[in-house]
Amino acid sequence: MTGSMAAPEGAVPVITIDGPSGTGKGTLAARLAAHLGWHCLDSGALYRVLGLAAGRRGIDLDDAAALAPLAASLDIGFAAGLVLLDGVDLGDAIRTEEAGMAASRVAVHPGVRAALLHWQRRQARPPGLVADGRDMGTLVFPWAGLKVFLDASPEERAGRRYKQLIGKGLDASLGDLVEAVRQRDARDRDRPVAPLRAAAGAVMVNSTGLGIDDVFELVLEEVRRVFPDQFHQVAAV
Repeated sequence: MTGSMAAPEGAVPVITIDGPSGTGKGTLAARLAAHLGWHCLDSGALYRVLGLAAGRRGIDLDDAAALAPLAASLDIGFAAGLVLLDGVDLGDAIRTEEAGMAASRVAVHPGVRAALLHWQRRQARPPGLVADGRDMGTLVFPWAGLKVFLDASPEERAGRRYKQLIGKGLDASLGDLVEAVRQRDARDRDRPVAPLRAAAGAVMVNSTGLGIDDVFELVLEEVRRVFPDQFHQVAAV
């Protein structure tokens, strides 16, 4: 396992996909998990849910003392592509720009990250897990067999988001989105706890100018290399 610490006894295979917002991590992780028949963890959704829950409860996003116990008590679930809070589907509420910025703010608090760490690690269940986020390979699953760092230029990522918003009939400013991307990148990279960075030994993939099919095939080649036994089992089914 290149660049990985020793896996805990009995650990299942894990693939981590880290990178800044808007690179397509979630789409790639879901597609890989479906292809392999593994579980999928969208860690960013946890922080988006926490930011949303804090807002609904009137908790300031900078109030670390109140956010940590809230994170520990959240009833979060994932089912059939849905993100649930207290058993209720949150729909598009956690996919807004505001939710993304809130997630970035609550993620800087050590107590919040500690509260969610064990929940995330429990998602590593047989036959395997594909986890996407910003610290999956560096902190949450440092023993992962394959670590991918997915990146793209701020302009590329903002352009993708712009097309999504326009496609939904929403007003958007490409210039404002580029600036928002740059600001969030700076906050995620400079935060003192679990900053955004590539894990040691991570496979670096820049998706600027590439479609999801191209990125998927690139990463799938790495899956074949690192997990030949598991991949052969999938191919034989």
